[in-house]
Amino acid sequence: MRWGAITDPEKLRVLLPHWIEHNAEHAAEFRQWAERAGEAGEDTRAAAKALEQANRALTAAQEKLSG
Repeated sequence: MRWGAITDPEKLRVLLPHWIEHNAEHAAEFRQWAERAGEAGEDTRAAAKALEQANRALTAAQEKLSG
């Protein structure tokens, strides 16, 4: 894809779904590792929650760009 030919909002409409999916995959992976992380498990679960919060913000941005 040539980025120079499209506007920034158009770029975001393409990038946001990718970022959301990527974050969700990482959050799931973090949760799996948290079970094996011993005393680092709580922090690893917190990182997963942070990614989920980021996804809520990215989803809100996506909805605004779509509407």
